[in-house]
Amino acid sequence: MVKIGIIGGSGLENPKILKDAKEKEVTTKFGKPSSALTIGKIGKVEVVILSRHGKKHQIHPGAVNSRANIMALKEQGCTHIIASSACGSLRENIAPGDFVIVDQFIDRTNGRQSTFYDQDHVAHIPMAEPFCPELRKALYESAKELKLKAHEKGTVITIQGPRFSTKAESKMFRQWGGDVINMSTVPECVLAREAGLCYAVVCMSTDFDCWHESEESVDIQMVLKTFKKNAENVVNLFIKTIPKIKDNPECRCRTDIKGAIIS
Repeated sequence: MVKIGIIGGSGLENPKILKDAKEKEVTTKFGKPSSALTIGKIGKVEVVILSRHGKKHQIHPGAVNSRANIMALKEQGCTHIIASSACGSLRENIAPGDFVIVDQFIDRTNGRQSTFYDQDHVAHIPMAEPFCPELRKALYESAKELKLKAHEKGTVITIQGPRFSTKAESKMFRQWGGDVINMSTVPECVLAREAGLCYAVVCMSTDFDCWHESEESVDIQMVLKTFKKNAENVVNLFIKTIPKIKDNPECRCRTDIKGAIIS
């Protein structure tokens, strides 16, 4: 049976959206997740919502306990995770307000706990295709039905943060093939794969980072203004997508971990 975890959650905790909504405080062997879980239903589907940076956005990107977040959703019985993330655009054709259903990442984080298997066992989890193709397809189809401007694929570069990039870094990331840039997708998506969960993220472009010579360089007020303006679209996209998600125990997202652990 499908049960959906949502990470990001802006606007989705609204009791008018969730049927039978309730909050639940949990802890895991990796510590407490970033927020209490909001549990309820969208349509007939059970969902569990978690705020990545805390309910008051008090946790900076490098301090997010992604292991506790993913494990908390796993222990609640989630089979899939859909996440939202603000991002900067590294491409002319990805304008502020656009959605990108990314299919690849480049990891520029450091010091983050990126595996559940740091004692007794080692897991060499495959990451050639880091995001669930079935979830990505459902999200993109829903975006088209809602007439949202969405890009079917793209490469997200996840930086450590909390600072934004220098202009030199931003130009370098473009040369590397990055399409958007954020501070949150890694190691979240890696841990979801280790946990045997299907995972996809919707990156919402809020700015042109700082590479664009004719645009104002990014600051937090710019990010918040665009994100707030488009938050309703994120909510509508998730509501539209969730009923389409099918249970597929044979999906590689669910099975890769079985052959990845070395005792």
